[in-house]
Amino acid sequence: MTTAWTADHVGSLAPDAASLTAARKLRGKWSGTGVHDTALWGLCKGSGSRPYQTIVDLSGPAYKCTCPSRKFPCKHALSLLLSWSAGEVPAADTVADFAADWLSGRAARAAGQTAPEAKPARGAGATADQRRARVTAGLADLDTWLTDQVRTGLAQSDRSLRAFETVAARMVDAQAPGIAATLRQLPLATTHSDWPRLLLREYARLYVLATAHARLDGLSPGLRASVRTHIGYPTPADTVRAEPAVRDHWLVLGIRTTTEDGLYTRRVWLRGRASGRWALVVDHHYGSPAFPNDTPAPGFQVDASVHFYPGAAPLRALWGERHDDIPEPFTTVPLHTDRSLNAGAVRAAGQPGSIAAALTEQARALGADPFLRSWPVLLAEVVPVRGEKGWYVVESGGDALPMSTAEGEPWRLLGLSGGHPVTVLGEWTVDGLVPVAALAAGTMVDVVVAQGNPIPVRGGLEDAGSAELVSAALVGTARRQADMSGLASPVTAAATGLTGDPAAVLLESIALQDCFARGGVTATSAERSETAADDERSQLPAAAAARLIDMLADNSPFLDEWFALAGPRDFRAPDGLVSVLLDRAKALAPHREPLLRLAGARGRWLAAQHPGWRSLVRAAAEDESVWSHGRAAERRGWLAQLRRRDPAAARTALAGSWGKESGPGKAELLAVLADGLSLEDEALLETALDDRRAEVRRLAADLLGQLPESAFARRMADRASAWLSFGPRLVRPQLVTTGPGVLDDAARRDGVGDSFGYTAYRADGAPDLATGWLHRVVAATPLRHWERLLGSAEEAVRASMAEGVRGPMIAGWSDAALAQRNPEWARALFAAISGTDARDADTDKLRELFALQPETDQVRYLRGLDSSWLAEIESMLRAVPHPWPGPMAEHVLRLLTERAQLCADRPGAPSLVPGSYRTLFRAASAHFPVGVAGIVSGVARRCADPYWEQAFDQLAHDLIERKTMLEELQ
Repeated sequence: MTTAWTADHVGSLAPDAASLTAARKLRGKWSGTGVHDTALWGLCKGSGSRPYQTIVDLSGPAYKCTCPSRKFPCKHALSLLLSWSAGEVPAADTVADFAADWLSGRAARAAGQTAPEAKPARGAGATADQRRARVTAGLADLDTWLTDQVRTGLAQSDRSLRAFETVAARMVDAQAPGIAATLRQLPLATTHSDWPRLLLREYARLYVLATAHARLDGLSPGLRASVRTHIGYPTPADTVRAEPAVRDHWLVLGIRTTTEDGLYTRRVWLRGRASGRWALVVDHHYGSPAFPNDTPAPGFQVDASVHFYPGAAPLRALWGERHDDIPEPFTTVPLHTDRSLNAGAVRAAGQPGSIAAALTEQARALGADPFLRSWPVLLAEVVPVRGEKGWYVVESGGDALPMSTAEGEPWRLLGLSGGHPVTVLGEWTVDGLVPVAALAAGTMVDVVVAQGNPIPVRGGLEDAGSAELVSAALVGTARRQADMSGLASPVTAAATGLTGDPAAVLLESIALQDCFARGGVTATSAERSETAADDERSQLPAAAAARLIDMLADNSPFLDEWFALAGPRDFRAPDGLVSVLLDRAKALAPHREPLLRLAGARGRWLAAQHPGWRSLVRAAAEDESVWSHGRAAERRGWLAQLRRRDPAAARTALAGSWGKESGPGKAELLAVLADGLSLEDEALLETALDDRRAEVRRLAADLLGQLPESAFARRMADRASAWLSFGPRLVRPQLVTTGPGVLDDAARRDGVGDSFGYTAYRADGAPDLATGWLHRVVAATPLRHWERLLGSAEEAVRASMAEGVRGPMIAGWSDAALAQRNPEWARALFAAISGTDARDADTDKLRELFALQPETDQVRYLRGLDSSWLAEIESMLRAVPHPWPGPMAEHVLRLLTERAQLCADRPGAPSLVPGSYRTLFRAASAHFPVGVAGIVSGVARRCADPYWEQAFDQLAHDLIERKTMLEELQ
């Protein structure tokens, strides 16, 4: 039996990310699965009555599925492979009949295939000659256009999009698509401040390429092939596969996907473990990134042969024969010395993996093919740094290479390094090093700045030697003669031998100088930065880290549960993800603090260097200088942590600085006392009642209202006794108010006159201030005062009250019950409000009262409501603790099932479609206990309506995902 593939290897087979995501959602829908030798099969339940028959021939691999998908492999094949990878597919003695039929057919076709008869190549030579003639004629026109631009002067030339498009269209007609693609990118070069130099450099490259094509027969075979490739001649795959096969254990170091005008391009960097040779596999797909699944994931190696495209500096390749079907992980990348060099050349080139060796290698490749724009490099034990002059990678000796920031700054690489050496895979370009991946702690980590559009025209470093030629080209060689004396000596020697049209000579001289400058790059110097502090905490498991990144990208509703479970374990994030966490912490305020805790010391180190993240830096909790010199957020965090450890010390610290505190942060500091509030805080809160800021006074009054034994509570009880009395009725006394018409200073100090932020009560169309004052007094009065006066909570809410009294009394009691956390009053008030005043009640306040009740009372109440009350059930469920109790989840599921059955009886009824209950389904997916996933799947199977079946299937999938999420954190 074939060894099970890893999940990473299966993921690399997916035609796109959407297919892989969909495949993971199919877990739990398989039956009749089995594996025998190289055959894998199974039945997947779909929306129809018959399951999809899915077969995988592992020797190919090849796929067969009865689903209508046009993707290969489809989501069902991927899901089956993932199940096999997880050990969920049993071995079988024989192949299932439906799979055996297809597999035997494949074997018969393979056995019956014979080599196709070679068709006579009549006309092939003539066609090639015709194309070459068209390309030659087109490049002759390009030659004329280029020299005209330089002769008349770049400053006077037409640099509009239309002008470049006209020439590009001529190149398309001439069957030179490579030239046309370059011309279509030149308008971007004109937007740079240094556009004359960039434009002249590209003109020179095109001119020399056209000249090389004119002399094609005189070039070496390798350079001839390179010139044809750069111009856009096609190279058939059969021609490439005819090249000698190069067998090695090919390490997959990095992958990058770009898109341009709907065309997706994937580049895969390979390096031979034995040979140290580079290979670049390039795939294209229009419309979506549905690339071939023949490439392992980065970090894996495979014993295979590759065939290189012919060229002067062979790099691009195609996969050839595989000698081992199962990729293996690697943890190191061997460094090699070029065996073609003698001892002196080896010493000059530097140690393998060094900056000097990398520059020597790219110079050698550029010397073979001067039209190259980039070359892969592998730098061992270098430290990425960000300094005043830009970004660099620095060796231990101080030698450095600049990093390109044309596509963005490489913060992920910096976070991965933390100031420590790493091995970096990148591309060397005229802009500097473009990092692709890095090897740290034995793992290849993607550090590509962004997956998106390529950078076709790079600026590069300014070359002072060509400044005089650029000035001449701006004016035009017809008006000004070019001075070659400023060029590098070797270039000057070569340029003095050039003759002919001055414009052509200038272009050739620029091309020589550009090639010399790119090939002659030497290392600069830079200083290493300080390293990040060590973080001794356990690292977040890889599966959990990957899931967190996906959930953060989607702002998943499961994030709260994830952080609640991960928080007590106090994980630290993998270093390569720290930059992503900081970026999301900046955007997602509700999850900012747990994200910063995950980022830890590495996150603080990285955030301190990023202008946009510096505000996220939190000082260490044990640093007492934070309280005297920290920023507002740091001081608040320091005081909150101290309050949790030592409430008295926190109170003393705040009281000592209270007179010096100012600004809106004063109320935020006072709010810290809510954690562990006690009578010992009363003195400070009484002081806060005299503060000049209204929000501070209001907060102090609210906190004092939570202390029934405080002097503030006694003052409020005295006011309640003075303002409220029983009326003259003898049979059933009625509570009436004799509230004051004007508040005294003491009442105003206690916040009785504070507004609610809205007009809560009105009388005869005008605001009723006295009723609002009564609400404030009742809300701050201890509930036991009313129990002495009116009896139990149930008796109090049923007491007879005057028409204008009941509203503020019920509202005030509700606020008091919430502030004093009294479940008995909450139960009585909830029953009274929901039974009579539900339409006029504050829904949020009602839900808060419901949340105070014991869980058994909550479940009993909600289970007493049928499916006609689903809206109220959904509202109240937000107050039920997470996860919902099993009986509650079963009740919700039963009510939804009833709706599904009604929909089957009344198809098309708008109120019965599952979309009407989408928010309840979302809440259920986030709060159902994960153990009911099997029950939900069973409900889905019994649904007669396909849309309800799909809704229940999605719910079951979400529960399974949550279960997996929780298991990953164990």
